[in-house]
Amino acid sequence: MVKEALSLKLHMRVADVLGMAILRGDYPAGSVLPPEMQLCEDLAISRTALREALRGLTAKGLIESRPKRGTQVRDQIHWNHLDADVLRWRIETTDTATYLEKMFALRRATEPEAAALAARNALPEDRTRLAADFQAMIDAGMDDAAWVAADLAFHRTIYLATRNEFFWPIGEMLAVSLKQMFSIAAQGSHRARAIAEHGDLCNAIIEGKPDLARAASLTLLGNAVSDVERVRTQGH
Repeated sequence: MVKEALSLKLHMRVADVLGMAILRGDYPAGSVLPPEMQLCEDLAISRTALREALRGLTAKGLIESRPKRGTQVRDQIHWNHLDADVLRWRIETTDTATYLEKMFALRRATEPEAAALAARNALPEDRTRLAADFQAMIDAGMDDAAWVAADLAFHRTIYLATRNEFFWPIGEMLAVSLKQMFSIAAQGSHRARAIAEHGDLCNAIIEGKPDLARAASLTLLGNAVSDVERVRTQGH
C-alpha cells in the first residue's frame, strides 16, 4: 500500500509538470510530446509513472495517443476546463489581468441569474447554510484567509441553492478559480461595504425575492471589479 501511495503521488506530480507545460504553450496544440523513453529520462521516472500521468491528461482532454503519430496535444476546445487541475494550471499560467477579465466575465454571465434562482428555489437547508457562510464572513474580521474561505463558501452555496444541477459545476469551478481574485480583493479597505452588499444578497435569497437577489448580485459584482482594480493599482 505504501508503494502504491508513493506511485500515485509520483504520477500526479508528473501530470502536474506536463499539464503545466501544455498550458504554458511549451507543447502547442497539434504538437507531439517527446517519446516515452525521452520523457522518462528527462523526468527521471519509470515508464509506469509516465503512462499513469498520460492517462490522466488524456482523461482531462489535453492529449490523445494515435498509432504511428505518438501522443499529440489537443486543441483547447477539447480540454475539460472545469477540471480542478486544468483550472489550477490555467490560473498559474495566465497573467493576472487576463485571468481577472475572464473570471469577471463568467461571474457577470452567471451569478445574477444564479442568485435569482437561489431566491426562488432554495431549500431551508440552503438558506441556513448561506446564513452561516455570511456569518463566517462577519466573524472573519480582518483575518484575510478566513475572509476568503467564507466568501468562497458563500458564493458556492448560492450556486448549489439554485437546485439546478447544471449550475452546480460552475459553483464548484468558481470555488477553485476565484481564490486568487478574492485574495486580491481581501487586501482592500472596502470590507465593511462588501459585508453590507453580501448581507443584502443573503437576505434577498433567504426571503425568496429573485429580483432583489439579482439586483444585489449585480451591485456586488460591479463594485468588486472596481475594488480589485484599485487594490492592484493602488494597493488599498
